[in-house]
Amino acid sequence: MLDEVKVALITGASGGIGEAFARQLAALGKELVVVARRADRLQALAAELTSRHRVQVHVIVADLAQPGAATTLFAETERRGLAVDLLINNAGFGKGGEFTAIPFEDQAEMVRLNVNTLMELTRLYLPAMRQRRHGGVINLASTAAFQPVPNMAVYGATKAFVLSFSEAVAHEVRADGVRVMALCPGFTATGFQAVSGVGEAWRDRMPGPDEVVAAALRAFEKGRRTAVPGFGNRFLALGARLVPRRLAAFIAAGKVAGRW
Repeated sequence: MLDEVKVALITGASGGIGEAFARQLAALGKELVVVARRADRLQALAAELTSRHRVQVHVIVADLAQPGAATTLFAETERRGLAVDLLINNAGFGKGGEFTAIPFEDQAEMVRLNVNTLMELTRLYLPAMRQRRHGGVINLASTAAFQPVPNMAVYGATKAFVLSFSEAVAHEVRADGVRVMALCPGFTATGFQAVSGVGEAWRDRMPGPDEVVAAALRAFEKGRRTAVPGFGNRFLALGARLVPRRLAAFIAAGKVAGRW
């Protein structure tokens, strides 16, 4: 599957898992479109990857949490004549804390970026992939998608949407030569901890983004609809689907609080 990909678009490519996707796909010789808010980091990444791997890297600076940003991004890639074969919806963020303690605008922005933009970009790029009868979408969900997550209620709910949405669309396009996969990592050593305020204490025990992305690309190549990197994470994800929801929420609350 990956050998058919010529152009990959990665949102949230200026750091963490998005940057790791860019590096590993560039090493495979793919032409890239990297998208994020931080122009300086994108330009530095593009220059490095172009020099190291001799690939073309297109930089598009955009705040995808803003209304209309997905349509603008799609129009720009169309203007540049870029036929995106692999869309990686990585951009997103989380906020930790009780639901009533987090400013509503922060929560609304989380929903716009984690859900609305992801859904809109998938809707915009998927029809051409189906028409060409090849291509794929990787949507970043989380192990938070498998159960309610107290003290990250909105974030967990957005990732539950991403998981359900991705699995459903994967079924719809299964006969068209197109793959859709939800990537569900656990805590990963990225900038997520600093933004969310959750998990910084055990950052040293987390896998790095390179490890997560390598597992994701292997799963995508195998045609998996859901990828949960790490045996422990897969065990917890399965358990969350088998135990009562109240117990799953209790366990998740303890994880967020750092009790286990």
